[in-house]
Amino acid sequence: MGTSKIAISLDEELLGRLDGLVRKRVFPSRSRAIQAAIEEKIARLERTRLARECAKLDPNLEAALAEEGLSRDLGEWPEY
Repeated sequence: MGTSKIAISLDEELLGRLDGLVRKRVFPSRSRAIQAAIEEKIARLERTRLARECAKLDPNLEAALAEEGLSRDLGEWPEY
């Protein structure tokens, strides 16, 4: 996958903290630090969306769907 250059503006204090992490070799560069932060934030937002969507499900309906057909199949299972 290719990369694209973008220009961003950061608060001076935040930039200083970012540069500190680069100096301590937590990240190899500002670009990698910002890319990692954006990837983490997007992943977190996607997990939050999944949780919101799952909260919309009806637990009783989901349980009924999961158990659908099980009682019929019990007679077909071999005895042990």
